[in-house]
Amino acid sequence: MTLTAPGSLQADSSAGGPVPPSPARGLVCRNCGATFGLIAEHACAECFGPLEVDYDPELMRAVTREQIEAGPQNIWRYAALLPVGQDPADRVTLDPGMTPLVRADRLAAELGLTGGLWVKDDSANPTHSFKDRVVSLAATAAKRLGYAKIAAASTGNLANSVAAHAARVGLPSFVFIPSDLEPGKVVQSAIYGQTLVAVDGSYDDVNRLTSELAETDEFEDTAFVNQNVRPYYAEGSKTMGYEIAEQLGWRIPAQVVIPMASGSLLTKVDKAFRELTAAGIVEATEWTIFGAQSAGCDPIATAFDNGWDVVKPVKPTGIAKSLNIGNPADGPYALDAIRRTGGAVGRVDDARIVQGIRDLARTTGVFAETAGGVTTAVLRQLVEDGRLDPAKETVILNTGEGLKTLDPLEPVVGPTHQVAPSLSSVRGAGLIG
Repeated sequence: MTLTAPGSLQADSSAGGPVPPSPARGLVCRNCGATFGLIAEHACAECFGPLEVDYDPELMRAVTREQIEAGPQNIWRYAALLPVGQDPADRVTLDPGMTPLVRADRLAAELGLTGGLWVKDDSANPTHSFKDRVVSLAATAAKRLGYAKIAAASTGNLANSVAAHAARVGLPSFVFIPSDLEPGKVVQSAIYGQTLVAVDGSYDDVNRLTSELAETDEFEDTAFVNQNVRPYYAEGSKTMGYEIAEQLGWRIPAQVVIPMASGSLLTKVDKAFRELTAAGIVEATEWTIFGAQSAGCDPIATAFDNGWDVVKPVKPTGIAKSLNIGNPADGPYALDAIRRTGGAVGRVDDARIVQGIRDLARTTGVFAETAGGVTTAVLRQLVEDGRLDPAKETVILNTGEGLKTLDPLEPVVGPTHQVAPSLSSVRGAGLIG
């Protein structure tokens, strides 16, 4: 299966105008540099390294701020910088994106940050996580490649998004999740009426199973969004970086703190900044990338601390289940981005994750899931140990909605008072004089 060749205007879209060209010119191996067509493949045939989309730099440089700003209020405003979706009629999408960039002045003051602090809040996406960005790209690519079904291995948020995308267009989907996933994420995946399979094992076990299923005859017509169409899927995360720069007035923040599971989101935000700079859409500047992990699943943090280029797998534990990928596929590339930009990696335990969720909600009104608690707590840690410059503008990423991960909070938050329906009871509780 191969996508339409890029580089020239295609037939008119259903909207009644010429479809701009895709800037994608093929896939390239991130290890050995071997090139391939725009095919449904995620591993290099030469060295088995991961493939990513390669772009025509001239087509990327032809994109202007004005062109982007004239686009829709979702990720497709950046279609001229993406591998698929130039024709609106081709898109399989919930139209995610353009989520709030929230100024976090109270949290900044509490932490002693003077350069400005922002929260990119992707809980505002249709299924309440950043995964809507990647699934819209993957599902659109799957359609162009001729697949009849979509599937995924997921720690929760991806499951929600795949099922919702499939329901929107009437496409069968198969989602495989660890059986101990948070109830909120299980319900949100099941509600769309698609096939949901709970697997007794970790995410890494689930991922191995789906890799085997993808090779069977029964799933030959199925796009596994984070496997056989992964190069296109991963490009959806770039739109988060594009939006941050646009929402800051077309500038790149000096520092970004990003949660890491596979490490892909971090690498793609960094790639977005590099692409915007190379295309002349933003002025060239320097930025620093920081990674955030849970102490219960910290293979990238461990590799960073030890100066390793190879990430050694771990068995995940802890409450930040959306980050519990013990064998992160993009770990080495996340390390490269962090080291190249002069960044660092922090890790925090479950207690500090819960406190991070509470701190973010209390100071900004943003209710994050456990991954956002990791990011907020690591931000505090990086400031306290002097690895993050408090005088530089900083953006932290909240990748999901707190209502999905209520379990760790239920023992520690609740009503501050309980009263009878009378003034005397309210007075006795000290609420009135």
